[in-house]
Order: sequence, then C-alpha cells, then structure tokens
Amino acid sequence: MDIKCDGLSYEILEKALMQAKEGREYILGKLTETISEPRADFKPNVPRIEMITIPKEFIGPIDAGVQEAMQSGVLGGYPVVDVKVTVVDGSYHEVDSSEMAFKIAGSMGFKEGMKKADPVLLEPIMRVDVEVPDDYMGDVIGGLNARRGVVKGIEGLNGTQKIQAEVPLSNMFGYATALRSTTQGRGTFVMQIGHFAETPKNIMETILKK
Repeated sequence: MDIKCDGLSYEILEKALMQAKEGREYILGKLTETISEPRADFKPNVPRIEMITIPKEFIGPIDAGVQEAMQSGVLGGYPVVDVKVTVVDGSYHEVDSSEMAFKIAGSMGFKEGMKKADPVLLEPIMRVDVEVPDDYMGDVIGGLNARRGVVKGIEGLNGTQKIQAEVPLSNMFGYATALRSTTQGRGTFVMQIGHFAETPKNIMETILKK
C-alpha cells in the first residue's frame, strides 16, 4: 500500500489483505492517499480518481470505505474533516477481487494514512462581545485571557467598553456567572460560533486520555 500526504511522503511496503470467504481469497489493491491540512475554504472530501487500472465498478466501494472510515477517525473516534483522498493507481484480480475487498482497502488505506499524517483535533472558537463599564475593563480582559481568549478589538461606548474576543467554547462554561461577579452584575455578553481551530497539543492529549 502506498500512502502519500501533502508535504510528507512515505511508503508502506506493498501488501495484500487476503480474506478467506467461501474458500476464495479477496486481494486488495494498492491505494494512494493525499491528506491536506485543514483550511477554512476546503470543500471536497470525496476521493478523486486518477487511475485507469481499477475497474469503474470498484470506485464506488473505495469511496464508501473512505467515507465510512471518516465517520470514526483515528483520534478518539471523532469524525474527520478537511481531507482529500486521491486514488492514483491500483491492481485487481479478475476472479478474486470484489466490491467488499475494495471497500475494505479504502477504509484501511485511509486509516493508515491518517495515523502517519499527524492529525489534530479541532475545537470550536466563539466570537464573544462583552460590554462592561470602563472601570471593569482590565479585569474582564484578564478573565478572557485566562480562558485562552484572544482580544480582537475594543470600542468605547459612552462610559462602557465593548470588548471583542475569540474564546474556545470549552472555556466559556460558567462565564456568565464569572462576568456578573467581576462587574457586580453590570456586564453583559453575547457569543456566536466563529470558526474551528487546532486544539493545543497538551489539551488534545488530555481529551484523548479520557
């Protein structure tokens, strides 16, 4: 099985999975995969076919195997996003090859590639707007920073300050109570989903240990 990743190439010794079924052997062909880094504008995750060796009737099963494997990734079983899989070549046996064999090949090839492509967990980042009296601005910003927040802007509004920040959702639990305590009930905030970003390695390791 040959595996190829964007910016990282490696080769797994070619091997065949032989599965006994009704006295016959099903031989899986070679797959090549390309896995891209997550990016906001990434759209397709459907395998792109560039070879002519594998019969067309086996392309669908390869796709199905990859899509099935994506629903339970190699990191904690979380679904996989922002990937591109390219099948560039393969082999088959006129008698022993089957749709199930190529589906398994697609799933196995995807999992092998993911393990060696340094995958990461993504976490939701919230856009948070906080309005507080001027006197509490410093304490509120400090509280956001303690929650791994990043202040993106500050706007003065007639004796109050509107603080715009981005904060991981996992660190926003209990924020309403904390803000009320810090501002003596005079601070308000709203938040909405902003984007997904890579989870820091130390936090990712903690999540995966659970």
